[in-house]
Order: sequence, then structure tokens, then C-alpha cells
Amino acid sequence: MGDGKSFSSAMRRVCVCVLMLSITCRLSLSQEVTGTPKEAELNDNITIFTRILDGLLDGYDNRLRPGLGEKVTEIKTNIFVTSFGPVSDTEMEYTIDVFFRQSWKDERLCFKGPMEMLPLNNLLASNIWTPDTFFLNGKKSIAHNMTTPNKLLRLKDDGTLLYTMRYR
Repeated sequence: MGDGKSFSSAMRRVCVCVLMLSITCRLSLSQEVTGTPKEAELNDNITIFTRILDGLLDGYDNRLRPGLGEKVTEIKTNIFVTSFGPVSDTEMEYTIDVFFRQSWKDERLCFKGPMEMLPLNNLLASNIWTPDTFFLNGKKSIAHNMTTPNKLLRLKDDGTLLYTMRYR
């Protein structure tokens, strides 16, 4: 009877080991199967993104404002103040840190693709038309360039651009 008990116990251990091994194999196989489509989808999106960017500036002249000769280009602006001060009463000066946002529509930059908005590299801003916005009576403005220029450029599929810069 002692041999039967130890044999039964050994069989249980073997069955548990086989069951655990089977579960582990199935999990690793399911991870490989589900991981591959995500990589393929990512590669497809990168390819589509690259095609859109390649065609976007083809024949584009950044010296001409959108709608030139047809209509006025409306620029929407927004300022988000991150800090205020110091204030000098005697010099009548103050310092503020802001995020300055501009938004406008450039129909020349419309695109079709699976994504509605493209986050663009800030270097692309020099290749597209941007408004020549200025601050009336401003004494000095410094664009924040710590490590890289603090600029954000996003393009919607209808040609609407959002351009954000950090100033002091």
C-alpha cells in the first residue's frame, strides 16, 4: 500500500507539471500570435505616416499664406500663463512665462489617412507657412530652447494646424 500511495502522489505531481507546462506553452504561443499583428499594424502606420509626410510638402510654398487672393487667414491665439513675476514698479516692467498657441487652417496641408491628427516635428515649422505674430509694446521675448526648442506642431486631417511655443 505504501508503494501505491507514493505512485499516486508521483502521478499527481507529473500531472500537475504537465498541466503547468501546457498552460505556459499556450500563454507564450498566444502572446506571440497577438504580438505579431500589433507590430505589423505599427509598421503599417509608420509607412502610412511617412507617405503622408512625403506628399504633404510636395509643391508647397511656405512663403505664401493659406488662401492668398481668396480670403483672409484667420489665426486663433491662446496664451496660458505658467508664471508671473517679478514686477518692477519703477521700470514698469514684468516677466511672465507662457505657452503661446496659434491655430489656423491651411487647406494645402489636408491629408487622408487612418489618423485624424499628425504630431509633427518642430523642425517642420520652418517648412510651412506660420503667422508673423508679435506682441505690441513688448520689450523682449525669449523663446525657450532648453535642450531643444519648446515647440509643438500638430496637423489635423482637414489642414488645421496647432502651433505651440514656450516664451519668457
